[in-house]
Amino acid sequence: MSETHAPTAGRLALDYVEPGTDLTDQSQVTSSVPEGVTAKMLYRDIVHIAWPSLIELTLAQLTSMVDLMMVGQLGPWAITSVGLSTQPKFLLQTVFMAMNVGATAMVARYKGAGERDKANTIMRQALLITFTFSLISSVLGFFFARPLVAFMGGQDDMMALNGGTIYLRIQMLGLVGFALTSTITAVLRGVGNSRTAMVYNTIANVVNVILNYILIYGHFGAPRLEVAGASLATIIGQFVAMVIALISVINGKFYLKLRFRDGFLPDFDAIGKIVKIGIPAMIEQLTMRAGMIIYAKTVASLGTIAFATHQICMNIQALSFMTGQAFGVSATSLMGQSLGKKRPDMAQAYCTRTRRVGMCVAFILTFVFLFFGRFIVVCYSDDPAVISTGARILMFVAFVQPFQSSQFILSGALRGAGDTKSIAKIIFLTVLLVRPSLALILIYLFHWGLEGAWVALVCDQLLRTMLVWRRYKSGKWKTIRV
Repeated sequence: MSETHAPTAGRLALDYVEPGTDLTDQSQVTSSVPEGVTAKMLYRDIVHIAWPSLIELTLAQLTSMVDLMMVGQLGPWAITSVGLSTQPKFLLQTVFMAMNVGATAMVARYKGAGERDKANTIMRQALLITFTFSLISSVLGFFFARPLVAFMGGQDDMMALNGGTIYLRIQMLGLVGFALTSTITAVLRGVGNSRTAMVYNTIANVVNVILNYILIYGHFGAPRLEVAGASLATIIGQFVAMVIALISVINGKFYLKLRFRDGFLPDFDAIGKIVKIGIPAMIEQLTMRAGMIIYAKTVASLGTIAFATHQICMNIQALSFMTGQAFGVSATSLMGQSLGKKRPDMAQAYCTRTRRVGMCVAFILTFVFLFFGRFIVVCYSDDPAVISTGARILMFVAFVQPFQSSQFILSGALRGAGDTKSIAKIIFLTVLLVRPSLALILIYLFHWGLEGAWVALVCDQLLRTMLVWRRYKSGKWKTIRV
């Protein structure tokens, strides 16, 4: 193909290249632009997938931030209530979210190979897995909500314990709907369609914010439900997203089509492919949750004010995750589709340029957190201690941005290649061992308080970035069979 050929809407640069690389000779596969494409075409593909994901994820996190800001007006106890329920909720989502990683990778492979029927089979089996595990998780989470919140440190503050229990139980009522939506989002991303997920999740976020205003404070004649109102608003928004997501795949306009007449009986070959990638991702998520729970419990021992400040800063940092995750979605989809076409040269070219774009955005966020951190914290709380400490903590958030972005993107690329085992090992070392251990030492031995916990977080991020980079540079992902 010559450079005079104009790209056709809906096609990737990947679709224009002819096989020409000797794939048995890995030394020929470099990060330079493969023959037949231009750098502009590669950047177009990256941004085409990333920008809807960036908007979707950013709006979702902004909604979470607005939730916490609104709840924060009730007092530090309310912020702590939501914070104490966060890790148990994520823990209960672990299995089906991990299987979504396998579904994304396999759908991307089949899309690249042009095997649409197999991609649809993966989608149906992924929905079956998700429904089963999310139903089990929701029942367990509902009945064990109070012990879970108490385990996180809620027993030291009865208001926070009661509020966290109510919040988590309501979240469990909506877990199946959220789970099914997350699986549809995962498979749509696998085929490079991030725009549809942006639409239905944006609608859900708008519903959430409006209902927050009505239900938390009791406006327009509604009862004042406080923390319970925030949780109820969230699951109603998620239900709306689920309905629209199901309609989008039933219509079948975006490569994938959900046909109920095809049935949902287990297809053990398809399930096996999802599980092969999903099990290491599940181990990764369980390891991460265990590490985060230990870390959060350590911070919770510093008291309600310190934990409220920590929760605010974690909430703000999560906003910065969205850029890395959005470009990570691009890396996952393009990596999977490239390898499906047996073009690791294209996979590497896409990944290199995805990191460049992500890094530019990361430096902008560094600037924002450095110079406007205090003003952001004020939006959550008017407590002087929270504001002062929170502004200092955001200096750590600013520093880690470039490393965090690179880590998310490279991890996404490795997952797209099916290399989830290496990510699981890295998470085990950094999140389960390094972060909580270092936090315990810096808080209890050196008495650095909340700042010590965040020094531990930065060390974790730096080490994780280095290890993910080394794994990617090894090139072993090019030969993984799924």
